[in-house]
Amino acid sequence: MYILDWIMVPIQIIIFLFTVYYFLIGINGLWRKKEKKILIPQKTFAVIVAAHNESAVIGQLVDNLRMLDYPKELYDIFVIADNCTDNTAQIARDCGAIVHERFNDKERGKGFAMEWMFARLFKMKRKYDAVAIFDADNLVDKRFLLEMNNRLCKGDKLVQGYLDAKNPYDTWVSGTFAIAFWVIDHIWHLAKTNIGLSSVLGGTGMCITTDVLKKHGWGATCLVEDMEFTMKSLAEGIKTTWAHDAIVYDEKPLTFKQSWNQRKRWAQGQFDVAHRFIPKMLKEGIRRRDIRILDGCLHLLQPHFLLISTFFVILSYVQMGLGYPLFTNIYQFLPSSLLTVITMGQYILPIIILAKIHVKWKAWFYLILYPVFIYSWIPIVFLGFLDRNKHEWSHTKHTRAVSYDELTR
Repeated sequence: MYILDWIMVPIQIIIFLFTVYYFLIGINGLWRKKEKKILIPQKTFAVIVAAHNESAVIGQLVDNLRMLDYPKELYDIFVIADNCTDNTAQIARDCGAIVHERFNDKERGKGFAMEWMFARLFKMKRKYDAVAIFDADNLVDKRFLLEMNNRLCKGDKLVQGYLDAKNPYDTWVSGTFAIAFWVIDHIWHLAKTNIGLSSVLGGTGMCITTDVLKKHGWGATCLVEDMEFTMKSLAEGIKTTWAHDAIVYDEKPLTFKQSWNQRKRWAQGQFDVAHRFIPKMLKEGIRRRDIRILDGCLHLLQPHFLLISTFFVILSYVQMGLGYPLFTNIYQFLPSSLLTVITMGQYILPIIILAKIHVKWKAWFYLILYPVFIYSWIPIVFLGFLDRNKHEWSHTKHTRAVSYDELTR
């Protein structure tokens, strides 16, 4: 026994179990279940776009949404012009959207805008089976609503679509960001759906039935409203499913600063949601004996896992520098072949996924820089932890105006 064993041995056990758990989940994202789809349009949708000063991109999205391969009488397009000081509202109207303008300096952010819009939606004469939610910078695959209709007809209540990139080849930042999303789409969302666990809502390209919204309310107004609503629903036993063919193209940050700010907001929000929801979810998961809820707790603990892993690595280097042991390294007692497989898997899985989706050569070049993106999460998560109680919303400026026809050429 060494002086730090009582701290470091439990930490190493946690790191090992956490890594093995997600490695086993991840490999289930390399295949897809065969599915017989319901291709007859039945469900009605309120397609909602939250926009704050998005004049550069809102027109392309509304034009795109009006051309979806779904009966026009079964969906309406709503744009929330939220605290806009530009002509976002007018552009959206001219393109054919139903625009609702909101002005509120105190309750700022997408979560509050969605709460406001849902209240207005439920008072309308026309009733919808579900809402489909997009960000203003998005473009949407023409079969999106047809794929969501399929999931809803099969009884799903919360559905997340495939999160693709609108501009994956603009800069190395947008490229590595896109790779991260492609990898997560497979080894996270698809993998969990394949084995019956809950996916998570991704903020855009998501579909929620109106009966769930009416019964449980939205109530998600933090920095990561999508994750907040996911965990709120999961605690009630409502899982999120994944529609792999319902594709939404998201604008990725062009600069490292934009990427840093966006990810720091996500980290702040995830710490916030974790601290508020984990106690309730643990209680409900044990009471219901529902592995999906307990898995949701592990999802929320990912930033915490990154922090303790970093602490372990730093202390390992300190131990090497001192030249004498401070704690027992339990990995020396584990089979080296097992550790090699798990370690190599973290690098091989992204390569397999990029090969599967047939990306352009630039993506393979960006893969070299992918570790920069991954390891930059360490300081981001640390700062997110320090600022976890700050809830000031910041807007990500979108400028990449691309039409759907240009994207799909």
